[in-house]
Amino acid sequence: MQIARRVAQLTRELTYANLDGAVVDRTKYLLLDFLGVAIRGSRSDSSQLVQRFLSVNHAPPSHGVPVIGTNTRAEASFAALANGTAAHSIELDDVVNAASLHPAVTVMPAALSAAYLSGCSGPELLEGIIAGYELTVKLGIALDPAAHYAQGFHPTGTCGSFGSALAAAKILKLDAEKTARALGIAGSQAAGSLEFLADGSFTKRLHAGWAAHAGLIAALLAREGFTGPTSIIEGRLGFLHAYSPVFRPEKVLHGWGDPYEIMRTSIKPHACCRYKQGPIDCILGIIKQNSLAENDIEKVVVSVLKAGAALVAEPRASKLNPQSIVDAQFSMPFGAAMAIIYGRAFLDQYCQENIDSPRVRDLMQRVHCVENAEIEKEFPRKWPAEVEILTRKGSSYRQRLEYPKGDPENPLSWDEIIDKFNNLASAVFSKEPCGAIVDRVRAIEEESDIRGFIDSLAAAASQ
Repeated sequence: MQIARRVAQLTRELTYANLDGAVVDRTKYLLLDFLGVAIRGSRSDSSQLVQRFLSVNHAPPSHGVPVIGTNTRAEASFAALANGTAAHSIELDDVVNAASLHPAVTVMPAALSAAYLSGCSGPELLEGIIAGYELTVKLGIALDPAAHYAQGFHPTGTCGSFGSALAAAKILKLDAEKTARALGIAGSQAAGSLEFLADGSFTKRLHAGWAAHAGLIAALLAREGFTGPTSIIEGRLGFLHAYSPVFRPEKVLHGWGDPYEIMRTSIKPHACCRYKQGPIDCILGIIKQNSLAENDIEKVVVSVLKAGAALVAEPRASKLNPQSIVDAQFSMPFGAAMAIIYGRAFLDQYCQENIDSPRVRDLMQRVHCVENAEIEKEFPRKWPAEVEILTRKGSSYRQRLEYPKGDPENPLSWDEIIDKFNNLASAVFSKEPCGAIVDRVRAIEEESDIRGFIDSLAAAASQ
């Protein structure tokens, strides 16, 4: 059977009543994390441009879908575009190691827009999100992340187009045939070029928004009877053949829902590329445990996973000379400098003032990224990190971390997720609406019509 048709069948069989309580809890946990990064991301420079684009070219209908964190409303697919782009703009969105992609920023905007159109319940929203995560991640694994990157593709955008289409199809209650057709339509919209690395362009952020936009459009077109090839995933000219030289189609259905991939999703505590998270954890540990200051440090040796080297470590000259916040988000030397100087690498550290700082640039020169065969042995299942810091007094400190903070094996607690949400959302909303959002997310299964909850995000913005 064609993979898209089998995926459609499996998705039809996914019901809230049959979900394990841990899966439901994890989905709500990730929904709150997404909302926090989307709310704060709505204030980023690139998000402001998307909002201006909507106001100039797509006059928002009064009954449109809220653009999270703003008073703007837009047609459903353009709201998904804006919300996905915003949530991906601050590099704090969730990630799945085995697929090396960010599922929330593609799946959740499409799911929320579809939910608003359909007036679905909280449980139905959760079903769609879980299905979307499952397909997005399975496709990323089947492509082989390193090979997909080497082809110049960003898997969040490519695989996310399929996952967002599946989430929307589930929420819109499409039958199995139309769901498979929606995946076929999504395949012709799967995009995301890594060339943004050349000059720090905003297009990386757009990849998530476009995937959410494309997926919702695919589901809506399929609902009307528009067709797409149901062989889109494994076909001779389909997605896997076109986007990877070493794809494995059997990986798409292998272990489907056992456990759900949403249970293998990691959270980012640092505002930067996932390949920098573990090394920053190691640096923070060494600095704190040994009371080191920047002037004590002679050299920092960071082991970087090969799959991420071209993203955060190479070419060295450009990574030592970031010009924009996007450049800084993908510079391991910059992240290391932030950890050493400030003891954290959150949003406030990723600013133009630090990018231009001679103090920061001097310290970055002391950061050296290297390959390390030891950390590659279990990649991509595990993303270990290792850092050595040598001091000017001749001391050497080394730390290795098997699971970066935020991985399922080293998770943030609910309290930590709520703290992260409040830290992000409080820049936009006051304390009371922030607390109300947290409470409603934690009880999302009690929502009979999710539009009331989504409207509350716009109401909160107006306060």
